[in-house]
Amino acid sequence: MIGILVTVLVQSSSTSTSIVVTMVASGLMAVKPAIYFVMGANIGTSVTNTIVSITQLGDRNQFRRAFGGATVHDMFNWLTVIILLPLEVITHYLFHLTDAILAGMKDSTVTREDLDKELLKKLTKPFTSLIVKVDKNVLYDIASGVEIGDDVTLNKRWCKYKTVEVEEEFRNETHVFNITREVKVGIDRCHTLFAKVDWPDTAVGAVLLIASLFILCFCLILIVKLLNSIFRGKLASALKKFINADFPGPLRYLTGYVAIALGAAFTILVQSSSIFTSALTPLVGVGVLSIERMFPLTLGSNIGTTTTAILASLAASSDKLRSTLQVALCHFFFNISGIALFLSHPVYA
Repeated sequence: MIGILVTVLVQSSSTSTSIVVTMVASGLMAVKPAIYFVMGANIGTSVTNTIVSITQLGDRNQFRRAFGGATVHDMFNWLTVIILLPLEVITHYLFHLTDAILAGMKDSTVTREDLDKELLKKLTKPFTSLIVKVDKNVLYDIASGVEIGDDVTLNKRWCKYKTVEVEEEFRNETHVFNITREVKVGIDRCHTLFAKVDWPDTAVGAVLLIASLFILCFCLILIVKLLNSIFRGKLASALKKFINADFPGPLRYLTGYVAIALGAAFTILVQSSSIFTSALTPLVGVGVLSIERMFPLTLGSNIGTTTTAILASLAASSDKLRSTLQVALCHFFFNISGIALFLSHPVYA
């Protein structure tokens, strides 16, 4: 349940599983309970699709199709957890499988800087950096269990510091001591919106959450209206035939597997299954993409989203690398198990 709630709040299973990986790296969580957290994250990520489908309430037929497309992701994740959760509790097959894979693993030389490369951030960072900057050092200290002072905030207000010497006087019953220590003092505020205010992190987070949800709903409504205006008449008919067509002859059985590969590839590019599947939901609503074609694309996105946690796990210290990578691989094999379970069903075949 915690995995579901956290993923619903951050609207991304990639983010929530990366948080779990960081907690395992800092020793705050063991591998076995982290596996159940990851299962919950898989369910929570499908809530975004349902929110997207609600934006098409204006047309009954569009909403019916869009809600059906969103439910594809919901039902797959729910059924996978319902089947595999008891199996994991009884046998711990994910734990033992990944433990066997990593049995001979050596220390890694990968650094955090090597992994701090995301294509989507290249597009969004210039805009988000004008609103707020997160102090990553504070974030890493919190995740590692380091105690921080009350005056330390995640909202980065100062971008440049200088070191000054401060003298402090300490007294006891017989002596007076003067101690000089170095203190970092901010000299240049960051050029962000929230760097200009001295609000606590809770207030900044609440404002950003409300604003982001409003912008999300506004953009989704615009996307639906734009799709409705574009995909009409002959263009919609031709595009629908192209997207939902199968390969000719005996190769038509490979169509679903190619769609899975495409879904995984696009999700790796945007580093979020929520973004990819939410982009597909309006297409289902306007009738361009069929639910049957969305199903394998959704399965592929579930595979692609596991790469974020794998990359995050490689940034851990060498003594915790094996545990973090094991959690990330559990997420991967959990989704692979669900896909194998449903693709082997004769109804899909």
